[in-house]
Amino acid sequence: MRKRAWTLRAAGLLAGFALMGAPAAMAEITGSPPRPATTADVDMTVLDTVEVLAEGVQFGPGMWRVHRDGRSLWILGTQSPLPRRMQWHAEPVLAILEQCQALLRPPLVDTDIGMVRGMMLLPAALRVRRNPDNARLQDVLPPDLHARWLPLKARYMPRNRKVERFRPLFAAQELYARALDAIGLDRKPVASETLLRAARRLALEEIRPRITLELDAPRQILREFSGETLDDLACFELTLSRLETDLGAMRQRANAWAIGDIEALQSLPAPNHLGACAEALGNAQALAETGMADIEKKMRAAWLAAAEAALATHADTFAYLSMTTLLGENGMLQALREAGYDIVEPE
Repeated sequence: MRKRAWTLRAAGLLAGFALMGAPAAMAEITGSPPRPATTADVDMTVLDTVEVLAEGVQFGPGMWRVHRDGRSLWILGTQSPLPRRMQWHAEPVLAILEQCQALLRPPLVDTDIGMVRGMMLLPAALRVRRNPDNARLQDVLPPDLHARWLPLKARYMPRNRKVERFRPLFAAQELYARALDAIGLDRKPVASETLLRAARRLALEEIRPRITLELDAPRQILREFSGETLDDLACFELTLSRLETDLGAMRQRANAWAIGDIEALQSLPAPNHLGACAEALGNAQALAETGMADIEKKMRAAWLAAAEAALATHADTFAYLSMTTLLGENGMLQALREAGYDIVEPE
């Protein structure tokens, strides 16, 4: 059942290329469903050098309250990946959700092709993962980069032969997913799933900003993309760098969210290799007419507009966004401050 669910998701996403412009979601569409890692897949000395993961019931972080004129937008920052054996104690957050009138979800990049048409395009969509002319990674990568790939591939997916025919971008994302699984991290959206179920039980208004890409000729786009060489070496190299140097920090960020340490989340660097991967896709010639190149800018503008509309309409609105989207000089919290809203930090 899990494999079928992934196939249905891949049909709509890969065929339309919609989610390829959303870095946070790329890992969900670039490879096969993850299998449990075994000791054969991972050098156990790696786990000895990184932080022990949080287990059991954890409260997670507090919320930001954005407010003006007596109206509030409560924002929970989410994190991915998280410790696999952690259980989120969501009751304090759900208590705030219960006093709200609406749930503001992250923006969705959508297409107009529909699920049925997407299913018909699935075989062609899956083929675009492969290099043009079915070339191997060793044929398209610089020798030094291929030399870095080999030990990581041997460590995290030694029995996967198909990946050697993948484009560097897709090979890197497959490796990334396997590595996270091997070190005890899970990409499952624990917080968002819990919030969405509760909001629907409470019959809250659901606000979902949408950016629709009109794909007039999806078959032609897939055909052109299949034969195009991507400028994706930066994506590949940055992904390898994260796996070579950032595993410990990934676990620290996962733990920081679990125990609600927002100060640690703000201080820990979060390299964005997925941004380079999304840029490689957005710059593909086959996708030039779809509006993919500036999709992140459109998503940001759509969410901010929806947040301001909710603040003008409802006494209390609940929202959730990734910590990387919320924090920093260019984060959504800073954008809301610049728009004149007062912000109360989490306790």
